[in-house]
Amino acid sequence: MPFWVIAVSLAALAIIIVIAIVAARTAAFKSRQTDTPDKITYPVDVNGAVARLSQAVAFKTVSGHDRSQFDFGRFSAFHAFLEKSFPLAHSTLQKQVINSYGLFYTWKGSNPGLKPILLMAHMDVVPASDVGWTHPPFAGHIAEGYIWGRGTLDDKGSLLSIMEGIEYLAKNSLKPSRSIYLAFGFDEEVGGREGACKIAEHFRSQGLKFEYIIDEGMAATQGIAPGIPGWVALVGVAEKGYVSLELSCEAEGGHAAQPPRQTAVGILAAAVARLQARPFPARLTGPATSLFEYLGPEMPFPNKMIFANMWLFKGLVKRQLGKKPVTDASIRTTTAPTQFRGSDQDNILPMLATAVINFRILQGDTVESVIKRVTDVIADARIKIRSLAGNIFQPSPASPVSGWSFKMLNDTIREIMPDALVAPTVVLGRTDSCYFVDLSPCCYRFVPQRVRSDELASIHGVNERLSVDSYGEMISFYIRLITSSCR
Repeated sequence: MPFWVIAVSLAALAIIIVIAIVAARTAAFKSRQTDTPDKITYPVDVNGAVARLSQAVAFKTVSGHDRSQFDFGRFSAFHAFLEKSFPLAHSTLQKQVINSYGLFYTWKGSNPGLKPILLMAHMDVVPASDVGWTHPPFAGHIAEGYIWGRGTLDDKGSLLSIMEGIEYLAKNSLKPSRSIYLAFGFDEEVGGREGACKIAEHFRSQGLKFEYIIDEGMAATQGIAPGIPGWVALVGVAEKGYVSLELSCEAEGGHAAQPPRQTAVGILAAAVARLQARPFPARLTGPATSLFEYLGPEMPFPNKMIFANMWLFKGLVKRQLGKKPVTDASIRTTTAPTQFRGSDQDNILPMLATAVINFRILQGDTVESVIKRVTDVIADARIKIRSLAGNIFQPSPASPVSGWSFKMLNDTIREIMPDALVAPTVVLGRTDSCYFVDLSPCCYRFVPQRVRSDELASIHGVNERLSVDSYGEMISFYIRLITSSCR
């Protein structure tokens, strides 16, 4: 038999085998969604709850990088507002204040052998001016089916719905089997070092360990996956690390009329250009893989086939994800030049030029490996590299998507939002939970609010708002989660 016939026959056989494997894996790619239950609601006073959230928005609890920028009187007033608004919660739970303005509450359970659970939120918000807002950002207007204002989505809506749930359960005489802890920081928007960090240190000093921790991070949204137009509840099972590196270059100053071949700014600009020309490699880590495992089976056949056979289509998937910043950021450590400084005048050569590059670090990389790669890519001894003090975080470990804790969260989401799929993912930003990851292997970042894709930009932007219907679901979510976890 001629060689070419053998070669063609072997190639055809290989193709048939690949097709058979692809077909078998696609057929075996089954849904991970739990059965759709009947929607669970609780007879809460939604109108009263909406009115309280509206009032909460009016407290301008804006945080700043400098502690002197805080108006702490507003935080104290907000504490008093919580006590007045949730009297049963405050008489049932033990309240403690950490570092003057951080809050945590303890509802002691009847069984000390059960690990407690921890629910988190934060009191502070980012600044906002009236420019561009349909309703003023700190007025708490209720209109068009929404509560409008800064903090409704990030993160007073979460904090108030937790307290509404606790108040409801206290009123209905819940006797929790396991202890329930609540932790509310006051400076999450500027790093959380004075609020959540201090609360975590206190918990650590008490030897506390939690069954699970739930903080903000992700929510339910639409249009995040091809072929899935409906709601997807994204659960953050990990979050990226964080470091900002300052690059500096010293050179002779002088008059701009007689420049050298390269100024300090020019040397630095070339280094920044090299960093952007050589981004960190794309990688499909555990959280990203879990996202596809949960959403892939729900997609139309072509996409389902691709995600069922990542061994074959991984390169294609990475190329597609790399086309948009939001999806590209989920598969690589990102490089973002954010600051550049040279001379104070346009006709003076700078003796020192500096640039700041912000890196959000994907699981598998570390702060140290980022610094090494930056040094290797720049490859210029004239440039000094140092990490900026303050917010430096390694990527968090990934929390499991199996076991009791994730099942409890998953089942509760499906019971309150039966029309939503559940999918784990990685959080691109940083939350207060970064200080607590050693206190539980099960640290999840999810707020049970519905945020349409066109509303996502309102977080830290203009016209931040939370729908009244979604807020009612949020309260029911915490009631159900606590009840199911603590019976």
